[in-house]
Amino acid sequence: MNVVLDDRLLIEELLVGIRRPEVHLHTTTYWYYRACRAAVLGAGGHLSGPFRELQRLEQRRAIGAMLQLPERIGLPSTRQLVPLMVEIAERHSQLNLLNLEAVAAARALSATIWLSPEAANGVLPTVLDGELLAWEIVAPT
Repeated sequence: MNVVLDDRLLIEELLVGIRRPEVHLHTTTYWYYRACRAAVLGAGGHLSGPFRELQRLEQRRAIGAMLQLPERIGLPSTRQLVPLMVEIAERHSQLNLLNLEAVAAARALSATIWLSPEAANGVLPTVLDGELLAWEIVAPT
């Protein structure tokens, strides 16, 4: 089963692991960027919080892990996603780039999107339902 992780769950996977059997993990370029930005620059938000809680040495290792996305986490090609994003934007003009890429990734990979509770409060779940794409809320530990 293919799964696309949002930025918060990507951080969770890299810091503590949320693996489940028979699941192939992926994320999007935008969610990966947001996770890396939170790790390196911080900002005090829900994405950088897990990094602030770590000891200094652990924090450096975690930041290094973010900047070197492990091969076990797929990152779909923009060549594959951009045409789908344009098609999806025709039906959902209200979507921003982050959400367009997420919907396109789910479609391209025939994947379920795992959303953190914060992400599940936005427009994405309604669009995923409208596109008949699977999603679920996964709470970080």
